[in-house]
This record gives sequence, C-alpha cells and structure tokens, in this order.
Amino acid sequence: MAQTLGCVVMAAGNARRFGENKLAAEVRGRSLIRRALEAVPPEAFGTVAVVTQYPEVLELAEAFHFTAVENRHPDLGISHTIRLGLESLRGCDGAMFLVSDQPLLRQESVRALAELWQSRPENIAALAHGGVRGNPCVFPARFFPELLALAEDHGGNTVIRRHEEDLILLEVPEQELTDVDTRAALNEIENR
Repeated sequence: MAQTLGCVVMAAGNARRFGENKLAAEVRGRSLIRRALEAVPPEAFGTVAVVTQYPEVLELAEAFHFTAVENRHPDLGISHTIRLGLESLRGCDGAMFLVSDQPLLRQESVRALAELWQSRPENIAALAHGGVRGNPCVFPARFFPELLALAEDHGGNTVIRRHEEDLILLEVPEQELTDVDTRAALNEIENR
C-alpha cells in the first residue's frame, strides 16, 4: 500500500546573499518560485504546503491549488519553516522538502524521488549527483520529532548527518541541483 507523502516547498528565506527577494528573480522568463512550484508533481503528494513570508508567493501557491502557509517569523531560520511545513502535513507518512532556488529541477526527478521513497519508506531519500547529496530530500515520519526539534538555521542536514546509514540517493544531472544564492549564480544559469 502506498504511503501518504507530503511536500513542503520552502520559500520563506530572506536571501541576504542575493540582496533582494530572489524568488521573484527570473530564469528564462519564469520566476524562481514559479519554477519551483512547477517542479512539484501534485499527483505524487497528499498535500503540498508552500511556506513563505511573501504575499505574492502565498497567492501563487493558491493559484497552484497548494496549501499556502504564512511564515510571519522568517528571522527564526529554516527550522521554523520546517516546523510550519510539517504542521501543515497532518497524517502524512513522509515529507519531501523542496527548496525554491533550484530553477533547473525537473518535475520528472521530483516524481522519481517520490517513487524511490515509496519503494523504501523507512529510508531518507534525496537527489544527488556523483554520490553527493542535494535537494530535495524525503524524511519518513519517524524523523519528524527530530525535524521539529531543530532550532534557528539548522535544517534537515542536521538530521541526515545523524542517520547517514538510512540515506538512499537518486542520481540526477548536476544542473538540476544547482541552486541560486547570488545574482552571479543566476546570471551563470541564464547564460548556459
């Protein structure tokens, strides 16, 4: 029997290194947040929650028929975004955490990761390239208490490092895992 998998799209950060709301920045005519939401295959998830501080992202999440979750305290760090996301996924057997700054991530890869996890639902599953873990990552419900106990800017990496033996990886092309933290990184992707 298939497990119920939820998805948390993390779109609440302040993007200090980028210098402005990078989710509105465009790659080939589409914003980073739109690209992130388009990478989510809705049929793979019981619930998709988009956690953000930005009103325009809340509106876009609703346009995609996803659950819009307002983060009024982004200054509390990624741990608060994780908490809000998990709290909105009531009854899920696992949760995928998807970041919003990987503009080349493909829906097919997200679907394949969900399917890999469904085949081994006791494991943590993540996309990778060359054996190096990237995002998104899927956590079974047994790790939710550890995720909820995170503080400040400690994210899922903290939990994965404690449980490396439980991690399974799905190889994808390197460009899908490329994230955009700076304007220069965005320009590099635009010019590929």
